[in-house]
Amino acid sequence: MIYSDKVMEHFQNPRNVGVITDADGIGQVGNPVCGDMMTFYIKVKDDRLEDVKFQTIGCGAAIAVSSMVSEMARGLTLDEAMKITNSSVAEELGGLPKNKLHCSNLGADALHEAIANYRQKRNPSAGAKVASKPDHEEEDCACPYCEGALEAEGDKEFCQTCQIEFVECPSCATLNKKGGEPCIHCGADLSK
Repeated sequence: MIYSDKVMEHFQNPRNVGVITDADGIGQVGNPVCGDMMTFYIKVKDDRLEDVKFQTIGCGAAIAVSSMVSEMARGLTLDEAMKITNSSVAEELGGLPKNKLHCSNLGADALHEAIANYRQKRNPSAGAKVASKPDHEEEDCACPYCEGALEAEGDKEFCQTCQIEFVECPSCATLNKKGGEPCIHCGADLSK
């Protein structure tokens, strides 16, 4: 597996690692297949990301992605930061191997979750619904773990490569591994 020099630099010298103890928003996502877990902490001032920190447990690509997302997001408005996508993160890193592209999705998702958490705290009457993906980042029938094509059989979707059957989360409409675990994106109970 060949990584770009930029991926190696961010893996070996990650930026913005840590916790913001009085964070305005916290977002956590995980991938049950590869075991990567990312938590992003944000500090917001005048609708801008004044500080972004992260903690990541995972492979070198996951650490590099977290570092890059934190660098890309610092100083942006919340709306600008919501436009950070998995493809823009991978592009900034000079590309990622196909089997590691899901890491860039996790990084962007964790940041988006932190922003959604901040917004929900500021406006509790809006409900606990998490922020949706930007319009240009709609799911396109690809496995969230390997990016392979999903196959449909009736109302079931599954990935032949990963041998995983998926269910759609009723709260955030993202695909999750079937099996009753909480949604990896919003934490909703999928056992019902």
